[in-house]
Amino acid sequence: MSNHYEQQGFTLWFTGLSGAGKTTVATALEKELRARGLKVERLDGDTVRKSLTRDLGFSKEDRDKNIERVTFVAKLLSRNGVAVLAAFISPYRATRAMVRAETTNFIEVYVHAPLEVCAQRDVKGLYAKAFAGEIPDFTGVSDPYEEPENPEIVLHTHLETVEESVAKCLTYLEEHGFIPVAETAR
Repeated sequence: MSNHYEQQGFTLWFTGLSGAGKTTVATALEKELRARGLKVERLDGDTVRKSLTRDLGFSKEDRDKNIERVTFVAKLLSRNGVAVLAAFISPYRATRAMVRAETTNFIEVYVHAPLEVCAQRDVKGLYAKAFAGEIPDFTGVSDPYEEPENPEIVLHTHLETVEESVAKCLTYLEEHGFIPVAETAR
């Protein structure tokens, strides 16, 4: 990468059911972008809820407040030339549309995996509790998940390896001029 390259900010917004692979793909992509010398920050649902939004629950109103706060952080970072990788269930289309309107170079990434696959991957046992009725308002079980209608990137994590999903994201970012094409790809 030449010294005159000035990174432009963007917000890669990973949305999908719990267990779909949002954090896994975002973490691997973060590592790749850092290896290329780019400024990148990863915002993740579990991490953010331990700090920025620990006062919020999981009602629709609290989920919306959670995303509003994250959007503010993503907005500040992306407008200042940072690549933001945001991994949040963010189940509501209207909320994601607000994020799109508020952030610089918003790119929606639908991390798709069937509900059964997400439940099988569930290391925390949340799906079992949700299916048993022990967790109210659980996205995909007792609360809706509104699939993106026109995401820029669709990942099928039940069919693709993590590397294949990361490669899809990198290809999109390179083809749209958000990141320089990797030297090995030239």
